[in-house]
Amino acid sequence: MARIDEEELKEQLWRQGFSRVYVWQEAAGAFYPDHIHQGLTAHIILDGEMTLSMRGKSQTYRTGDRCDVPAGAVHAARMGPEGCRYMIGEK
Repeated sequence: MARIDEEELKEQLWRQGFSRVYVWQEAAGAFYPDHIHQGLTAHIILDGEMTLSMRGKSQTYRTGDRCDVPAGAVHAARMGPEGCRYMIGEK
């Protein structure tokens, strides 16, 4: 698997209008119950996996995948068995 260029990803998010961009890490099995964000959020998986549940559907995202959560969308997230390290962009 190709190495992820985190600086390039940050620059891409800034160019797309995300005003806050940072890296976050969660332990194996960490869970965020249903919640919302005021603005659009982008999640780019840097290592591990995250299962995002939104609008009655669940999808697992792995290293290199990106998932966007629209402003005001109710969603939940569970980290995989190895945890998850991901970049977040917030609008």
